[in-house]
Amino acid sequence: QVCAQLCRRPCYCPWVPPRCPRGSPLVLDGCGCCKICARRLGEPCDFLHVCDQSQGLVCDYSTVPAGTGATCNFEDSEEGCEVNGRVYQDGEVFQPSCKLQCRCLDGGFTCVPLCQEDVRLPTPDCPYPRRVELPGKCCPEWICEARDQYLLRDAGAVSPLLPYPCQEWSSEWSACSATCGVGFSTRVSNQNHYCRLETQRRLCMARPCPPLPAASLVVS
Repeated sequence: QVCAQLCRRPCYCPWVPPRCPRGSPLVLDGCGCCKICARRLGEPCDFLHVCDQSQGLVCDYSTVPAGTGATCNFEDSEEGCEVNGRVYQDGEVFQPSCKLQCRCLDGGFTCVPLCQEDVRLPTPDCPYPRRVELPGKCCPEWICEARDQYLLRDAGAVSPLLPYPCQEWSSEWSACSATCGVGFSTRVSNQNHYCRLETQRRLCMARPCPPLPAASLVVS
């Protein structure tokens, strides 16, 4: 009955197929007639505008009685998150780059840096420290400049002898800087090789941003 109401025969489709955003493949609509952009996680859906089944998404009507439309969700009703066009399951740990490790949680994700963010002050044996990117290495490393010679210093391997025991301390992570989409949170901590206070940052996402209107996904 729904098919008879929404599907017209013969069907007429635009000559030019729509341009889909990254991570949204072209699929046939619910009538099996025209090619449309598959809806992604959290985007609105209905009988005609189908979800991306290749990502395990289905049109979830469980929120309809609450006064909102149906949205694309995982078939097993588990939360997930989408990063760079790829969908990760709830609790899954992934690395979008060699410098970050992220975890999908409750529809959002948090990331921690894999590279040390320590601060190196000038010392007698290293009066001019510089942090530089080295070929073949992901994380930047400290270079000591002395008498026009550059000596490689691995900051991760340095363990200076402190004249006092280091009492580790860290503040709580701040709220995410963005109410939706990717932002960052900060904290102050001395958990480093030098027991010095430093500001640390990590990526966060409180929730996905509201999807664009369906009309904006189709270029006529």
